[in-house]
Amino acid sequence: MNTAPPQISRFAIPDLADMPDDIRARIEVVQEKAGFVPNVFLALAHRPDEFRAFFAYHDALMEKDGGLTKAEREMIVVATSGANQCQYCVVAHGAILRIRAKNPLIADQVAVNYRKADITARQRAMLDFAMQVALAAHTVGDADFAMLAEHGFDTGDVWDIAAIAAFFGMSNRLANVSEMRPNDEFYMMGRG
Repeated sequence: MNTAPPQISRFAIPDLADMPDDIRARIEVVQEKAGFVPNVFLALAHRPDEFRAFFAYHDALMEKDGGLTKAEREMIVVATSGANQCQYCVVAHGAILRIRAKNPLIADQVAVNYRKADITARQRAMLDFAMQVALAAHTVGDADFAMLAEHGFDTGDVWDIAAIAAFFGMSNRLANVSEMRPNDEFYMMGRG
């Protein structure tokens, strides 16, 4: 019987002590806040410059204030990651969505079929556009912008929806190629 812990990634995971100081410090802050280190931090740490760029853009998209709530930003990640069959992002961002939305059901609903989820018409329009960007960005046109405007989204919001869907499309692909494993802790977060 194999008692070794499951592999986090197909790629080598550097020891925390061998990581650059800024990356180690960032991981330690996350560990202190969450109580564990999300595997994405470990999986990307073998490429320090890419780690820094990835998390800088992630934070710029996901942690700012604006026309989208932080829960809505997570909805975009969960819906598009489900379409891209990214287990890591659905599980990890599903946990964050449950916490930010204060709703233990929403992440599962959005991941499986957002069109049947308990969300607003505005959020459904947002996710329709995010899915279009994730799966058929070449079809985006003026009618899509007009539809979003009817739901109260301005051009800054449209950019944010598109940028989140596009960024996580890249993230989903890296997570799938690397077989990045979601931390067990994510599965129960926000459910109680």
